[in-house]
Amino acid sequence: MIALLQRVRHASVVVDGATIGAIQAGLMVLVCAERQDTEKDAEHLLTKLLSYRVFSDDAGKMNRSVTDVQGGLLLVPQFTLAADTQSGTRPSFTPAAPPELGKQLFDYFVAQARSKHSVVETGQFGADMQVSLTNDGPVTFWLQTKSKAEK
Repeated sequence: MIALLQRVRHASVVVDGATIGAIQAGLMVLVCAERQDTEKDAEHLLTKLLSYRVFSDDAGKMNRSVTDVQGGLLLVPQFTLAADTQSGTRPSFTPAAPPELGKQLFDYFVAQARSKHSVVETGQFGADMQVSLTNDGPVTFWLQTKSKAEK
């Protein structure tokens, strides 16, 4: 699975003119499932995400996680993160999980996040979303897990 996380001052997702998810300070995370991903990959990615140290401590070093600072999580499904852009001028989405598996793994990821973190908001799988954020830093990181078949 893939997560593109951005430390934000605030972020929101709008679908059909209505805000469906919004957070204040925390992480806005684009989440993508790849073809071979499983619930174990989702769990591994979430564990890393919740403990990844991207917030400053008193000395100004990135030593605190979203859990440590009790920040919000805005999880947004984003299948295009799995695009193969190596050849031509049109991306191939073959590496992305099929929609049914992608939705299942995103929903699982969200459910697990809600069981482990206090503030979790989401986008809507398969919807045309407008995502707004104020990146804090900017601080942006790419996290990726690989299935055992690919290791």
